[in-house]
Amino acid sequence: MLSRFESDLEDALGAGEIPGLVVGLTSGESTQYEAAFGIQSTRTSSPMTVDTVFNIASMTKPIAGAAVMQLVEKEILDLDTPASAIIPYLGNVEVLEGFSATGEATFRSPKRPITLRHLLTHTSGFSSDWCSALLDHYISATGHPRMSTGKKKALEVPLVFDPGEKWGYGTSLDWAGLILEEVTGITLHEYIRTQITEPLGMFDTTYFPSDEMKSRMTSVHTPQVSEGFEASEHVIVLGREYWGGGGGLYSTVGDYMKFIRMILNDGKTANSQLFKPETIELMTHNAMGDNRVEMLISAHKDIANDAEFFPGLEKTWGLTFQINEQKTWTGRSAGSLSWSGIFNTYFWIDRERNIGGVFLSQLRPWMDVSALALFEKFEASVYKNFV
Repeated sequence: MLSRFESDLEDALGAGEIPGLVVGLTSGESTQYEAAFGIQSTRTSSPMTVDTVFNIASMTKPIAGAAVMQLVEKEILDLDTPASAIIPYLGNVEVLEGFSATGEATFRSPKRPITLRHLLTHTSGFSSDWCSALLDHYISATGHPRMSTGKKKALEVPLVFDPGEKWGYGTSLDWAGLILEEVTGITLHEYIRTQITEPLGMFDTTYFPSDEMKSRMTSVHTPQVSEGFEASEHVIVLGREYWGGGGGLYSTVGDYMKFIRMILNDGKTANSQLFKPETIELMTHNAMGDNRVEMLISAHKDIANDAEFFPGLEKTWGLTFQINEQKTWTGRSAGSLSWSGIFNTYFWIDRERNIGGVFLSQLRPWMDVSALALFEKFEASVYKNFV
């Protein structure tokens, strides 16, 4: 079915472009294709398996966003009420304008309050140091803790544009997760476990991998200048001060396809209606108005390359997925959903064609040329040979 993709992948493995990966394809009814290639780690040469565990990083965002949208569905949260009604800090945060001649940071008040809609669509004004040179300069100049510390203080950075003004990637989903914790009184980790992953049977999706899961975990690989990869192991930070709505989950291809099937089935699982169909409809359409997704310019090329999927095509953001508003060259329907994780994990959901795919590798930096090319070849092969 996907012989051309498999041939291209074997060439990439043979050329040392990528150590290994796992891919899966699902309809709304069941898994249609699942395969593992290459090795989990250049340290051990242990083979990839379909149940290999990956750090899915920002592929956490759609799951955390879905958790928040359950509370919107129940009218516990409102998309357009100022978020400061729940977390007062969000009413005091200022916009970072730049730096004076003496090197002092200059600020001003935002033009409008931050709302939950802004947070879920990345139009809040919050960014991350790796994709905002201005914020990176501020953090370096002030010694403010970075996101990698796991400290809640790391989230308390200024905005880099006015809420609602444009799209800008960053820590918005982390704040949305804190809002969920504030109104429910339980951690985001516990809420996702009891309300999302366990009802979906996603028992390999967690912030806390068990010892058994760790035995199936792949290394993170960084290409070396000469040849080959440096392999490093994931460090599970137990002393975090908050759970990342923006990242932090570990998962498998099989588990993530269960989440995709729920979206394809309008919120329905094998045993229950996890979301109302109207909520899925709301989540999967443009929620950012006239704003459009823009290219991310990386301030740290060791973390991420400059990033934009399908340059030249119009892209918006739902609650909370990227949406391609036009058909892609790979065959993905207009209105389909997708996103990625910083270790080169990718997925898409095509509700019109009743299909979704997952591509998990574990490489630095994000948008690795070989990984992205293989993901696109996988998707193109699906539409050419299967759909």
